[in-house]
Amino acid sequence: MLFLLTGDVQIGKTRWLERLAAELAGDGVPVAGVLAPGVGRVREPHEVPGERGLAGEGRFEKLGIDNVLLPGGERVPFARRRDLALAEGSFDPTSQSASAQLAWEIADEAIARVNAHFDRIAAELAAGYAPLPVDPAAGMFHVKHSFAQTYVSRETSGAEAGETPADPSTGGSRIVVEADEPDAEGSVTVGAEGGLLVVDELGRLELMRDGGLVSAVALLERGPSARFPHALVVVRDWLCPRAEERFAGAWDGSRVLSPGDDARGLVRASFGLSG
Repeated sequence: MLFLLTGDVQIGKTRWLERLAAELAGDGVPVAGVLAPGVGRVREPHEVPGERGLAGEGRFEKLGIDNVLLPGGERVPFARRRDLALAEGSFDPTSQSASAQLAWEIADEAIARVNAHFDRIAAELAAGYAPLPVDPAAGMFHVKHSFAQTYVSRETSGAEAGETPADPSTGGSRIVVEADEPDAEGSVTVGAEGGLLVVDELGRLELMRDGGLVSAVALLERGPSARFPHALVVVRDWLCPRAEERFAGAWDGSRVLSPGDDARGLVRASFGLSG
């Protein structure tokens, strides 16, 4: 099954997904792919005037985005807020993110590093490797340890960059069709075993410009496998119809989720786990 985790900016998609990934790993379900926690600082109360400052709302300022490569937990600096990159002299006008006029500066070298990670996953699938073992005290520990550093979820594309958001209510099939038996060629398309492929996130580079995390896109376009019968992709709500159109056919449909207990229960149930 393909799960599309969606919603507006700063609703906690990545934080929710971090917790779910650690929880699944603790239950013996391998999780591979990438998480994209934000990097930020806590503003001083005087920087957030009025009730917002007292209540804590708006106290976290997002400065950048890291990518955490699963299951190993390697952390890759991925994006810097565009205004900060310009001020610091790290802005590259020839980068993919600059060409797309994103609100974030993403180094092409960082994109290549994450693509190489997905290429390795694809190579292991082609070689017929078994799912990687899960050690909750080892690989996923690094991700769990990073939760305290994660203040807001990654949002590298969207209306803040100046484009007109698409209507998320149009287009895209949301019908889920499960298949527990091998298909005519003998490959199991969906089952209760295996692991979860995670891509956090796909944005304008991937879904509108055929750039960015192209290796992750290629892996998703292959559909389910015995190793990864299920995948979860983070995508902004206005880009969700594009993601459904591009990937749902390969996965026999998709399920759109918002962060919360109901979504957590659905993903766990797909692996035969209770809520």
